[in-house]
Amino acid sequence: QKSSFQASNPGQFENDSDVLWQRGHAPETIAYHGRVGINTDTPDEALVVCGNAKVMGRVMHPSDSRAKQNIREVDTNEQLRRITQMRLVEYDYKPEFASVMGIKDT
Repeated sequence: QKSSFQASNPGQFENDSDVLWQRGHAPETIAYHGRVGINTDTPDEALVVCGNAKVMGRVMHPSDSRAKQNIREVDTNEQLRRITQMRLVEYDYKPEFASVMGIKDT
């Protein structure tokens, strides 16, 4: 079931049961409680973009050093011991996933 979103009137949908978009708590924000798909009607994550995405600004990620503090060296020998306990695997992508994602070497 697809919904149409009208930017001029957030929260206005073809069917009132589809109202998952809400005005955000902060000014000029909107929130959606569910999954969003762009160029897909079957998103399996909070946001799935099938195609290129253009970002005019920075993208913050939990691994970004700008999001961290108290960065310090660790005991290399202890970390190598932990690595030897890790489960390492090899895998092939499923053909249907690879074709949708444009992956050539599966």
